[in-house]
Amino acid sequence: MSEPKISVITVVFNNEATIADTLQSVAAQDYSNLEYIVIDGLSKDRTLDRIKERKEIISKLISEKDTGIYDAMNKGIALATGEIIGFINGDDFYLPGTLAKVAKTFKEDPNLEACYGDLCYVKQNDPQTVVRHWRSSPFVPTAFERGWAPPHPTFFVRHDVYERFGSFDLEYRIAADVELMMRFLERHRIRVKYVPGVMVMMRMGGTTNRSVTNVINQNKEILRALRSHGLKADLFRFMGRKFLSRGLQFARGKFNTPPASKAE
Repeated sequence: MSEPKISVITVVFNNEATIADTLQSVAAQDYSNLEYIVIDGLSKDRTLDRIKERKEIISKLISEKDTGIYDAMNKGIALATGEIIGFINGDDFYLPGTLAKVAKTFKEDPNLEACYGDLCYVKQNDPQTVVRHWRSSPFVPTAFERGWAPPHPTFFVRHDVYERFGSFDLEYRIAADVELMMRFLERHRIRVKYVPGVMVMMRMGGTTNRSVTNVINQNKEILRALRSHGLKADLFRFMGRKFLSRGLQFARGKFNTPPASKAE
């Protein structure tokens, strides 16, 4: 069986200081059947210069104004020709061997529609220091009601799933990734597999965790998504489980830091 083609999409805006790490992590993947798409939101710094320095690894590059991160992600999906689609943002980076592990997972089960793994948050200016270790778990129905969700940068999905069930809903400004995964897993029950092991390192300070206001607004949107998909949106149950989960993740980051130099 041939290796599945993977389309990796990077959405970036004004990430001059970090985009080189993202690009290098894609270039370092030991996987050849790769399509790499970069969507720049018309950055005002030297992000585009940094991207063009690695043009040899980029299959498609667009630099134009968009209405936000999820609009840019939808542009990437529309351009993708791979059988499998994944996202890595302009301040995140893959661990070595991640794409090969993803491809192997899909090859072992031709009926599989999505997979995901684990993620570590690292310090903005010190990406070797893990702050929070997001160890996920297998999906079970109604898990989203309890504040559970896969780490989106590790979420790889077959292209035809987007064709059947839609892409990012732009009505959600800050939680469209959670709504999309909820829609795929809870509503449409696509066949998904948890692949233990850290796949992605994510810098702290991204859109959703940049401020308390953003965290609050994201959780409001997630509760709205729960209701829209016929799930229970119990604020106290949702927030209680979510805060407990996040606390454990920060404890793992402090006391059980996984190696940042290789994929598990």
